[in-house]
Amino acid sequence: DNIVIAGFMLGNNNGNDRVVVRGVSATGVSNPLQDPTLELRNSDGALVGSDNDWQDDPVQASAITAAGLEPPSPLDAAIFATLPPGIYTALLAGRDGGTGVGVVEVYDLGAP
Repeated sequence: DNIVIAGFMLGNNNGNDRVVVRGVSATGVSNPLQDPTLELRNSDGALVGSDNDWQDDPVQASAITAAGLEPPSPLDAAIFATLPPGIYTALLAGRDGGTGVGVVEVYDLGAP
């Protein structure tokens, strides 16, 4: 309940791929998600990364900023990851059970 589940696949290459996954509050709607949290899991369900406020981790924030993909709000969530080919799931929810409309975005930055 009260979670967005978005899946994506990385494939058709021989190596790793860099991605930025963002969980952001929707704009222009009556009930935006106020404080998104984000988890990234692989096809086995193992946690690859997680985030609450995208600027909290300076290394992650630097990589996301360098890619030009800063979320609009400091409360939005984002994960920069280098991943092997495979199937992944992004899980977007509200912090502390918060609800509202949120958006999951996946940006493929190509090989490292």
